[in-house]
Amino acid sequence: MRPRDPRRLLARRRRARARVSLVEVPRETYAEDGAIGSKQVAEVSLPRGELERLWAAENLERLARTYWAFLSRISLGLLRVLYSDDSREVVLLTRPFVLLRFHRPEYATTANEGTVTWPIERGVLVAPAGRGRGYLRLTVSRPAELPEQGDVTATVSSEVVNFYPLIAGWGWFTRIGRLVYNETQLRIHVIVTNAFLRSLANLELEPSRIGSLSPSARRLSPGASPGRGER
Repeated sequence: MRPRDPRRLLARRRRARARVSLVEVPRETYAEDGAIGSKQVAEVSLPRGELERLWAAENLERLARTYWAFLSRISLGLLRVLYSDDSREVVLLTRPFVLLRFHRPEYATTANEGTVTWPIERGVLVAPAGRGRGYLRLTVSRPAELPEQGDVTATVSSEVVNFYPLIAGWGWFTRIGRLVYNETQLRIHVIVTNAFLRSLANLELEPSRIGSLSPSARRLSPGASPGRGER
């Protein structure tokens, strides 16, 4: 393994405007019907002023866009995210190699929490029984009461719920298939997601492609209805 350049590490720390700590949670859950779930969580500590500046509906949409951009970047371009009005496709280089196809994202916000949910439609990685059943969700939340001074700790999580991986198989093969899934697809997913959460220390969010939660949209407020964006 190539030794890390201390100059690059120092530069990265200087750029970081927040501290990110990964929270240890159970890596996966299993249901009797073969559905699998996993969740990764990080605590992001940053100055109150920075949090208030970022706490706007548009930045929830930008966080969603940042997630997909990070996936493409960390895979060196092998994985691409294709956008349409009604879907999001994660492809290996190009169609027809669609690994995952999601419906358009759904947004929901309250005063102290925002979520973006991509319902899973289908894809090469999805078992036939799991088409149209699971979802991927990003959640960001902050304390209800903020300190007058000092840092505030927000929580960002990435969660896959009710996912039926094709590689896990079904029937008698499930016990072996889950082991294969754990050591391949799930392990890669956890590593990539944790790397994405750590990257949030720079507080750099990609611009949205659609901007439906744009600067003119309301700030995160109680009772806000779900919206569409970042298509």
